[in-house]
Amino acid sequence: MMRKRGVIGFLVACSLMLLAGCQSKQNGQSVTAVGSSALQPLIEALAEEYSAQHSGQFINVQGGGSGTGLSQIQEGAVQMGNSDLFAEEKAGIKADQLVDHKVAVVGITPVVNKQLGVKNLTLTQLAQIFSGEITNWKQVGGPNQAVVIINRAQGSGTRTTFEQWVMKKRKTKPAQEQDSTGMVRSIVANTPGAISYLAFSYVDKTVATLKLDGIAPTDANVVKNAWPIWSYEHVYTKGQPTGLTKKFLAYVLSDEVQNKQVGKMGYIPVSQMQVERSVTGTITKVK
Repeated sequence: MMRKRGVIGFLVACSLMLLAGCQSKQNGQSVTAVGSSALQPLIEALAEEYSAQHSGQFINVQGGGSGTGLSQIQEGAVQMGNSDLFAEEKAGIKADQLVDHKVAVVGITPVVNKQLGVKNLTLTQLAQIFSGEITNWKQVGGPNQAVVIINRAQGSGTRTTFEQWVMKKRKTKPAQEQDSTGMVRSIVANTPGAISYLAFSYVDKTVATLKLDGIAPTDANVVKNAWPIWSYEHVYTKGQPTGLTKKFLAYVLSDEVQNKQVGKMGYIPVSQMQVERSVTGTITKVK
């Protein structure tokens, strides 16, 4: 009898825990953001800071790529879908059902193994490398070393941005693909002759960046579009945000966070951009 009571007590306790969890979500105490790995470090850091300042309010952050973020928010499976892409750019996404919150801008740079010694390419040469037209670094003034291409996986917003502004009409050569930006960086750092591309926020001392046509991958060049490989970082909600989602996005977009924390994390506040880019790629100067 005592054992039976113990089992019943355990089941009741579990039921109460599940009920409490459901009530917590209903009260807006826990929300989830999924998607862009380029945006993930910023949202994770801000989510941790927000939760530390607001006891009992939690923002769960997961990666998976922009395609996952857009599909998950469209299905209503999460409260926030993070994306490097405009929703209109992704096939199958009903952009008119989603609300776009541009939280930052991120630059994307080609990176190579540090031992390579190549420091500058033309934009055309970069495209020829990823199309397979250039297969050895000696073809661009580097050592007699085979080119090893590391790509982000299909569905990655970083890859889509790279292909849009670098590859243009060229097709990307089939190559090793990685879902994780961190894994891309690690492979490039440890593979002779390797090349890939990373959001500025992921660049560290383990890899070397490349100039393009003599222009360095810097925030100062991104804000005036002198460096063309960049994208907005979007957080999408299904309809106007409410509850904790609304509070967290207000925190992310607040002047204090935008001016003090966003830049420190390797991103660019949208307010600092000297140009705007439309979903069709049209560039206009900010008035």
